[in-house]
Amino acid sequence: MLLNTLLLALRSIRRNLLRSFLTMLGIVIGVSAVVTMVTLGNGATLEVQNQISSLGTNLLMVRPGQRQGFGGGSGGAPSFKEADAVAIANQIGGVQAVAPEGRSSVTVVANGRNWTTSVTGSTNAWFQTSNWKLSAGRQFEPGELQAGAAVCIIGETIRRELFDTRSALGEQLRVKQFSCVVVGVLAAKGPAAMGNDQDDVVLVPLHTLQRRVAGNQRVATLLVSMKDGTDSARLKSSLTQLLRERRKLAQGDDDNFNVLDTKQLAETLSGTTRVMTTLLGAVAAVSLLVGGIGIMNIMLVSVTERTREIGLRLAIGALEREVLLQFLIEAVVLSTLGGVIGIVLATGASIGLARLMQVPYVFNSSINILSFLFSAGIGVVFGYFPARRAAQLDPIEALRHE
Repeated sequence: MLLNTLLLALRSIRRNLLRSFLTMLGIVIGVSAVVTMVTLGNGATLEVQNQISSLGTNLLMVRPGQRQGFGGGSGGAPSFKEADAVAIANQIGGVQAVAPEGRSSVTVVANGRNWTTSVTGSTNAWFQTSNWKLSAGRQFEPGELQAGAAVCIIGETIRRELFDTRSALGEQLRVKQFSCVVVGVLAAKGPAAMGNDQDDVVLVPLHTLQRRVAGNQRVATLLVSMKDGTDSARLKSSLTQLLRERRKLAQGDDDNFNVLDTKQLAETLSGTTRVMTTLLGAVAAVSLLVGGIGIMNIMLVSVTERTREIGLRLAIGALEREVLLQFLIEAVVLSTLGGVIGIVLATGASIGLARLMQVPYVFNSSINILSFLFSAGIGVVFGYFPARRAAQLDPIEALRHE
């Protein structure tokens, strides 16, 4: 009986293909919108996590001033010293590496080309704290770090813009008033969480930056990498206490430095993108309800058009539940078919938009299955009333219907 009822429902749908397609369209749009929004949102969340992790693993960024975040000003607070980094590494447990960092924006010149970039001065610990690897060349030698030698390591963007396809190793790069020898090239990282190009950097020994570029002994940032399994809250507390002592702050004085935990930053940004994904998915789900209303409307029209057919079936012995099942199956077939088409379209759209937005494509089986089940449920809910109305028709009145 169920097979015959299904065949009758499919035959009825095939009889009005255009109307059936337009009826499914609301479900198709709704399902594809929900799946696409959630998939892109998940991809954006993963991209944020990847970009934050590229800054460094278990990384604490310590800066002068009370304003936290990237680009925060020092507000007149004194800078750090190289000795602060040494004290942190020696006196606080759970610290894997500490890199003092200074920065200066300059124009670099090589091969008749120039490029405005950021020159960073640090030690070899900078590679460990910031998750940097070399694609060619070597790190700084101890003598070069101590003497402030004229050597540098460049990012992939600098290599591409100034040296094109040539090998940059051993080449001269003029930084401000001095020339340095390129001894290494950093492996490419791509854009950071704030959109800036991480590969647009020239790394020199800290003493080289202080003596030849900045002209002072200031350290703008302390990069503190924690060992795996370290309690970040306890380490931050110890770090704060040590720096307060070294900066001679009284008990009632506010901290004139701030500590940014990149792990917490990643969790905050990921939570924000997840909330936005949920909101966008909820807004897109409204179109599914609109599609369900469209199915109910068309099914009611279908019942009216086929009143005589329904009356004839009832008159020759068809049961009410058979008529009810026939119309209910029609509604469910329309909605589930629309759900399948919507998922297929959403998959193609998600892959294309993910490439366009430069975020990873993350297949989420849960949202695909949930969207399909929800579309089927809409067919049951919105198809039941028209089906019930058809099943309760009086056969005599139905046969008289014109």
